[in-house]
Amino acid sequence: MDPCLPADCRTLNEVRAGVDALDRELVALVARRFEYMRAAARIKRTRESVRDEARKTAVVAAARAEAERLGAPAGRVEALWDTLVESSIAFELDEWDRRHRL
Repeated sequence: MDPCLPADCRTLNEVRAGVDALDRELVALVARRFEYMRAAARIKRTRESVRDEARKTAVVAAARAEAERLGAPAGRVEALWDTLVESSIAFELDEWDRRHRL
């Protein structure tokens, strides 16, 4: 049985089922995002090119703008995306190092 939409939830169990289902989807999407980071580590020629502050700023700003468009708490989404991007950079650095060990 599919979880109900938030506006249709009548019990805390329904809310929790919806959140749990959504969390599974989010983890799958984050896993896919990290696969892109793995690809970036494969493609980038230098370790220094992994951290791109201009790109980070643009990605976080785009997430904030999308949150605003959707009526979500933009500041919280921005903070979440900053953490996600920093974690992605750390992962990409680890992957770059793993691929380029001498």
